Formats: sequence, structure tokens, C-alpha cells
Amino acid sequence: MESGIITRKAILVGCLAMLGFCGVAAAASSTPPPGGEPRDLVLSEPARGALDNGLRYALIDFGQAPKATILVRVRAGALDEGDRTWLASLTGDMMKEGTLNYSSAELAARAAALGGELSVNAGDEFTTVSIDVLGEFAAEGVALIAELLRRPAFPAGELERVKRDYQRNLAVQQSRAQSQAQAAFMRQLYGDHPFGTLFPEPEQLAAYTIEDVQGFHGENFGAGRTTVYVGGRFDAAAVEAALRANFGDWETGPEALVDIPPAGGGMDVELIARPGAPQSTLRLGLRTIDPSHPDWTRLSLTNTLLGGYFSSRIIANIREDKGYSYSPRSSLSARRGDAYWVQQADVTAEFTGNSLREIFAELDQLRAEPPGEEELSRVRNFMIGSFTLSNSSRFGILGQIAFIDAHDLPREYLTTYVERIGEITPEQVSETAQRYLVPEQMSLAVVGDLDLVRPQLEALPRLQGQLQ
Repeated sequence: MESGIITRKAILVGCLAMLGFCGVAAAASSTPPPGGEPRDLVLSEPARGALDNGLRYALIDFGQAPKATILVRVRAGALDEGDRTWLASLTGDMMKEGTLNYSSAELAARAAALGGELSVNAGDEFTTVSIDVLGEFAAEGVALIAELLRRPAFPAGELERVKRDYQRNLAVQQSRAQSQAQAAFMRQLYGDHPFGTLFPEPEQLAAYTIEDVQGFHGENFGAGRTTVYVGGRFDAAAVEAALRANFGDWETGPEALVDIPPAGGGMDVELIARPGAPQSTLRLGLRTIDPSHPDWTRLSLTNTLLGGYFSSRIIANIREDKGYSYSPRSSLSARRGDAYWVQQADVTAEFTGNSLREIFAELDQLRAEPPGEEELSRVRNFMIGSFTLSNSSRFGILGQIAFIDAHDLPREYLTTYVERIGEITPEQVSETAQRYLVPEQMSLAVVGDLDLVRPQLEALPRLQGQLQ
């Protein structure tokens, strides 16, 4: 019995000692070790090539896992729709409904047998098809994507079902304050250009026919608009052979459309009524330089410092300090020859005016006074860390290569990114804000309870004479 008590005491003393040790260890580890010296990305040179019909490809050996990611981008998207909004997306989804040789279920089964799942997404400028497969099946993955791109069946019997999904999505999107604000903001920036219209009219969507879908595919898909990216561990010779066998006789098709929107003008304000709304949804921003401009990296850092990461100035101000908003953020969105900067936030309705006042104040301060070196160092570290993480996966590195291709950037854009970030000075950040983030040129869209919100906006000096 005594020995049992002694044992329990010993265990208790031992546990207390361990707890004390753990407390000391926790205190000692509360200060993280210093970070290493940032290093530029070391990237294997992609094996690039082209077929006689104009299709381009880039193959890159990456990672250790025996898998391969295939990413195919066709320059066909919303830009090519004209006023036929959502037709590119509808075409992309109808492509998944089967090909001349396989039903939709057979396509899915074949993708699963390769270890992956086919994904189709239509964006502003590109329709992207991708699949992640076991490396030994990379050539078969290329063949499956070629089947999807080149020989879609477009079964008429499936169109109404797919459109019903689109109609439900449209109704949901048009009921959300965030979507309403974004639609108004894009209309302000781009007017009648295809980028300026986010949503079709319900009647327009309902009227799309299978001939419209077939026509969009025929008018915009072809080898000359297509680039195939393959990354991972795979047999490059087998993949090149698969590219020639499955894409080599594809028609070149039409040249890619170039339709860069004309530059916009001064401040434009649009208010959208949402009676009784407890929050106001804000979009504030303007058109700006695109990634091919030498100042793009500086502008990216300037955006990050202002509102692009959790410790940014605007978030610290209107979320952490004032409590006006839960998740404000700013971002840059780029397309070929075009980009825009936007600050977005959902703010408590009674603080709508105060929120905008603080956002304008942060812009003015950065334009007038360079940031401190310590703050700038934190932003640099965040951006370098994010860049490193984005290059740690097959899909991520292929996305980076596709980005430099889309904007005709040199290969060194990626391999010198860390160096360029590290060279940006506080003075250059302030100069960049002065040059490209001019409040008097910004458009503003506000969705909220206008009886409560309008008087607040009318009291802002920046908006004097701007409200209709």
C-alpha cells in the first residue's frame, strides 16, 4: 500500500516537474527564431514547343510525388461574348455533358481511372480545362482533355437542365448586396465593354439555344488559341507524342480577340437602395496599370500594405481599431492590357460615412508619407512567403507560368520576384500610391439603406457634388 502511495507521489512530483519544464519551454519558444534570408525562385526551364497548327505547350519537371497536373488554357472567355453574357460559361459547362465518343458519365469514369477529375472553368479571357493524374497516365490525361475540347457533343436534351442551374445561380447572385455592388462597380469602370456586365438578364439567359453554344465554341476554340501546360513527374517524350497525336490535326481556328477597354475618367458614385439593410456594401477603386508595366510589382506591394493582407492599414483601422467592418480587403485584378484596384468592405450601416472617411484618410496618408522600414519589412516578408507557397504545388507553378505567358512577361519575372520585392523602398511605395491610387479618379458603389446612408455620404468632403 505504502509503495503505491509513494509511486503516486512520485508520479505527481514528476508531472509537476514536467509542467514546470513545459512552461519554461513554452516561454522560451514564445519568440520565434529569426527567419532565413529570402531567396529567389529556382525554376527548372520549362520545355516549350509548338505544333504546326499553332498550339503551344510547356512541360516542367516538378516535385517528387509521382503525379502530373495538366492545365490547358484556350483564349476564349467573357471577352469574346460581346453582349451574350454568361455564354462562355454555359459553353464550358455544356462541354462536360459529353463528347462525340463518351457520355458525361464515361468522361468522369475515365478521369477517375487516371487518378483525377476533369475541371472546366470559363473566365474573362480564358477557358481552362485541368486534371491532376498519376504521372504514368499523363499522356492519357492529355488525350482525354483533347477529346473534351475538340469533340464536345453539346447534347440538346441537357441544355435546359444546365440553364436551370444558371437561372437559380443568377437569382441568388442578383439578390446579394455584394454581387449588386460588384456589378455596379464593374459597370462604372468598363461601361458597355464585355467586362462591364457581370450578369445577363433572366430572359436573355433563358433564350440561349444549343446553336448559340455550338456557335460560341466554333467561333472561339482552336489550336491557335490554346496552350497546354504539364507539370510534375511524367514521361515528357510520351506527353509530347500525345500532344501531336491528339491535337496535331486540330484546326488552327480564329486569332485571339484583342479588345483592351478604353481608359476611364474621374470619380463616379452609384448608390443602390437596400431598405433596412444593417450593413452597407462598398466598392471603391479605379482602373490602373497591368502586369506588363514596370511598376506592377510596386503597385502590388502598395496594395498589400493598404488592404491586401490581415495586418494591412485599412484592416487595422476599420476592423481592429474602429470595429466598423469584419472583413475589408483590397485587391488588384488583372487581364491582358488591363487591371483595376478595388477596396471592398461590408460595414455597419451607421458607420458607412466614417468607414469611407477612414479609407480615404489611409490613402491620403500613404500618398503623403512613406511607410516606416519596419512596416515595409513585414509586408515584404508576407508577399515573399505567399509567393513561395504559391510555387509549392504543381498547379501553383503552372499557374505562375501561365500568368507570365498571358501578359507576355519575361521568364525572369518569376526568378527575380523576391529580389524586386526586396528592393522596393518606402519612398517608392508612397510615389506609387501618388501615381496610381488617386481618390479623385475612383469610382464608388454603395449598396445599403439609403435613408440612413445618403446623409453620411453627403457630409464627406470627397463626395461633395458627386451624389445624384
